Order: sequence, then C-alpha cells, then structure tokens
Amino acid sequence: MPPEYQSKDYWHARFGHETSFEWLVPSADFLQILDPFLARLPTTAKILQLGCGTSDIHCRLRQRGYQHITNMDYEPLAIGRSRDIENRVFGDSVMSYVVADATDFDLGETKFDLVIDKSTADAVACTGSPPVISMSKAVKRCLAEDGIWLSLSFSAYRYDHDGMPFSVQVINKIPTPKMKETDPDIFHYCYLLRPITV
Repeated sequence: MPPEYQSKDYWHARFGHETSFEWLVPSADFLQILDPFLARLPTTAKILQLGCGTSDIHCRLRQRGYQHITNMDYEPLAIGRSRDIENRVFGDSVMSYVVADATDFDLGETKFDLVIDKSTADAVACTGSPPVISMSKAVKRCLAEDGIWLSLSFSAYRYDHDGMPFSVQVINKIPTPKMKETDPDIFHYCYLLRPITV
C-alpha cells in the first residue's frame, strides 16, 4: 500500500470528496463470507466495524436485522459519510459512530460478538508490524467471550507477526480479476481470528 495511507492528512483529503468506496471486494461479496458466522449470532449481537470509511457493509448488516453496530474510523469525515449512508438507505440513523484510532482504542465496557474490517489492517500495516500488533491487542480487549474477528486483506501474510494474541486461520481466498488470461493468480484473503487465552 502507498505510504500515505498512514497519514491522517491523506484520509482527510480523500474523505473530503469520496462518498462511497468498497475495499478489495464489494460489500455483498464480503457479506457472503460473513454469512456462516452471522447465522450463529442473534440479531441482538454487538458488531464493531474497524475503519468503516465509506463502505455500505453496515447497512447490509442492518438489513439483516442487526442494529447494535458500532462503526469506527479515525477520520471524522469518514464517520460523517458512513452515517450519511445509513440515513440515505433507511431514512434514520440507529447505529453508533465513533472517531477512534484502530490501533489504540477503548470503548469502555462494551464487548463485541463480532469485529470486522475490510483492509483496515492493510492500511495500519504500512508502517510495519507494531501497529498491527497494537490493533490486535485493542481488538482482543473489546471482544466478548467467544467473540471473533473477521478481517479481509490483500496480504497472505497480514497476521504473520510474533506477539499476535490471536489464532489465525485463512477461511477464504478470493481470486482477483485478471486483465489477461496469462496474468498470475492473485488473491485476497479473509482471516478468522480467535483470541488466544492464557
């Protein structure tokens, strides 16, 4: 990823004009990957989306009956855009929106049954392993008992770091479109992360 992805100025400028963008795969495709895990959760489950940006995945989750969704981004303009998307789709806003850094956040006593991100960890990884470890520790702190983290990434090695407080499993490899038949196979990866208990 370009190094500017670590810059708040980059995201502020980008969200100044961007109103809708889906990282790596359309939200409907990501939802299909989430489906087996959502099937185990009641609609009262608490869901946290890290780096919500201008994706509409939160609205797709609400359409499934989930309303206890917290959308987090460290750029206030992204939070505003995300809330606007919900208002546009439903005519109101019932979800929570939080301005916070995915590598260092504290949402108090709230514990989440499911945490999701679409390439947020990729952006965090621009400066190396330490921010990814920090992000994983923050996620672990906010997970409910039996809670899980589902993370979509372009990297086959996104969570290959010493000190990860999670067991990590690739649950889906999504082939990317080819320009030519002879192009190499390139995939995006969906990870299932379960907290390691000590």
